[in-house]
Amino acid sequence: MKTLYLECNMGAAGDMVTGALCELSGDAAGFVRQMNGLGIPGVRVSCERVEKCGVMGTHLHVAVHGAEEESRDAHGRQQEYLGEEAHGQEHEQGHAREHGHEGERGHHHSHNTLAGILGLIGGLPVSEKVRRDAAAVYRLLAEAEGHAHGVTMDEIHFHELGTMDAVADIVGACLLMEKLAPDRVAASPIHVGCGHVRCAHGVLPVPAPATAHLLRGVPIYGGEVQGELCTPTGAALVKYFAQSYGPMPVMAPEGVGYGMGAKDFGRLSCVRAFLGEETQAAGDAVQLWCTARCTGEELAFAADELAALGAAEVTVQAAVANGRPGHVVRCVCPARDADAAAAALRAHTGARAVYRNEIKMC
Repeated sequence: MKTLYLECNMGAAGDMVTGALCELSGDAAGFVRQMNGLGIPGVRVSCERVEKCGVMGTHLHVAVHGAEEESRDAHGRQQEYLGEEAHGQEHEQGHAREHGHEGERGHHHSHNTLAGILGLIGGLPVSEKVRRDAAAVYRLLAEAEGHAHGVTMDEIHFHELGTMDAVADIVGACLLMEKLAPDRVAASPIHVGCGHVRCAHGVLPVPAPATAHLLRGVPIYGGEVQGELCTPTGAALVKYFAQSYGPMPVMAPEGVGYGMGAKDFGRLSCVRAFLGEETQAAGDAVQLWCTARCTGEELAFAADELAALGAAEVTVQAAVANGRPGHVVRCVCPARDADAAAAALRAHTGARAVYRNEIKMC
């Protein structure tokens, strides 16, 4: 199975994800030509090989009308991070645009609705899959921003997310995902940073509300790094493409890509992406079982759902459960699918608990 694994130990931002995928593709020049030929208004894309902590990687640059938004939001306002030590740091060029970070100067900006963004994406000379993926990422962003501001996603005006450089980040990532064509995408738990960030709406905790909403159901953690390591664009891209989260699966990497962030934190600031064949090793399967009291039809449906999740076998045995007739349901599945299979067992059998143990497959 061709697997892409995204290592987000220093967070995730749009330029970092895209830079890592670009490096994996092995054709940065071709990617740049394709991006600059899409006709995204005012956008010029370039990739730079940079060194951080002695490691070479790719940093994505996006210039809009000739100016790269290195430390400005969509309003051209300087950002500011607040913590025990204020670093004034951001990961992607101008990723402060995603929150309307406030400062002294203001510049012209455009207000874009979700319909306007979707219309722009729908007219790009890319495949239907890329259009569909990019539109879905923007819908995730719109829903999160709407939730944070208490409005529907159709009412959101994308001061932060609708800028053309954000369009380039997302469309670029979707193009590269299509080119790499992994069978499965997995990701590590995401490091979100800590402290506070000063935005147009006031001082907000890290992760900011829209990012926190996007990361529901995703394993995240903080740490001693002051600043916003995971941006809404990065969160939306990882959440949309990743099918599971956890340690790197057993795999034989064919390539490794380093997508470098814009700032230095005293440690390697990047998203690292591995692409290769995932293998099934001895001991990386689990047996799940539970006691259930449900109908035969419900048991049959549960078995079908478990099989769809990759269970190698599902067995049902009549039993007495807490003094009443019931069943013991067992299944064997790959370790990577165990959490999803356990959730399916609980959902479809009404089991109060699901038990598991590691097994070896011969």
